[in-house]
Amino acid sequence: MGFSMLEKVDLSKRIDDKEYKDLVDKLEIKMGELQRKSWKMQVPIIVVFEGWHASGMSDIINRFILPMDPRGFRFHTTTSPTDEEKLRPLLWRFWTKVPARGQVAIFDRSWYRRAIIEHIEKNNGKGLERCLQGIRSFERQLADDGYLIIKFFLHISKEKQQQRFKELEKNNGDLFIVGEDEVDYASEYEAYLHTVEKILENTDSFRAPWTIVESNNRNFATVKIMTAFINAIEDKLKEVDHKSVTETTVDLFPKEDLPGIPSLKTSILARIDMNKTIDKKEYKSKKKEYQERLRHLQYELFKRQIPVVIVYEGWDASGKGGNIRRLARRLNPRLYSVIPIGAPNDYEISHHYLWRFLKEIPPAGRIAIFDRSWYGRVMVERVEQLCTENEWKRAYREINEFEAMLTDWNAVVVKFWLHID
Repeated sequence: MGFSMLEKVDLSKRIDDKEYKDLVDKLEIKMGELQRKSWKMQVPIIVVFEGWHASGMSDIINRFILPMDPRGFRFHTTTSPTDEEKLRPLLWRFWTKVPARGQVAIFDRSWYRRAIIEHIEKNNGKGLERCLQGIRSFERQLADDGYLIIKFFLHISKEKQQQRFKELEKNNGDLFIVGEDEVDYASEYEAYLHTVEKILENTDSFRAPWTIVESNNRNFATVKIMTAFINAIEDKLKEVDHKSVTETTVDLFPKEDLPGIPSLKTSILARIDMNKTIDKKEYKSKKKEYQERLRHLQYELFKRQIPVVIVYEGWDASGKGGNIRRLARRLNPRLYSVIPIGAPNDYEISHHYLWRFLKEIPPAGRIAIFDRSWYGRVMVERVEQLCTENEWKRAYREINEFEAMLTDWNAVVVKFWLHID
């Protein structure tokens, strides 16, 4: 795909009202049927709507959701981030809205809107590249976990956009709905086109492909979207049905060299010197000194808006609880939280396993202390066979990507393994 990808789209395609009504009546019945089937087969679905400003997105989305059971979907409008969202990584606000299995999440603009604003408003090319890399990882992780991701880009000509903006200006109510920042983009179509081309090219994958929707004619756009939605769900349900019959384990990585774990002749833990001690007097002195330093550092972190994520892992009875209490003894309780991690409940199980940890990411300037963490996927869940081999093998890469997202966000990530013999 090159710069001319969108320019080659035939925007003259149209459907008259009579043909539209005949087609939509049938499509609506099929959509309702497939929504029920996807719920029964516990397939989570994410639908992303992106496109030009004044492309008729709100009207088309409204037509799209009419045949769906409102109990089975959630609709999310992506606007400027709230104060709380500004204090979290860019993808945090979208991770928290990921649907449970069997549910549908519909995004009226999405993480792509934020990527575009990052590039155009901040003129930050490197920021866009990192953002797209994070988006690709985000979508791949969800798709690997069984999510169906359907992405639509509503394309109109520059002339059609200008015409619709003039129409919107005649109706102040509609103009306010479009949004002030959206109207500003009307004069930057050419620059915006180049950015959109780049984003579409870099985020089009077999796991999460883009469907370009010719939207000069809203009847045609609506029919194409409904048809693509139906086809995607039908293909996904066939895939799920096939997997349930022919489920096999795929070697994602050679057993001798999993990501992040190079082959070792001896255990790292076996080489730890377990005879190290400290006398009680020195311990009390050092503990008091370091607790005071931590308190001062906590305020410095808050002033600089630097988030901290502390992870505790280790053997049972290794003293994690006592260690956390001593670590937090002099900290301001308003600026930190301890998150105890136990076995996931049914609702947490119905999401990607990282979902329950992402929800607990602290705002900038705060500290989050995890008493056990996402590493459970590759330890206790793996050993006790609470997840499949494919799932725990994928987790090594997913954990590295998750922690990279945190450090890219400027978070300090500190991980402790408490070892006893």
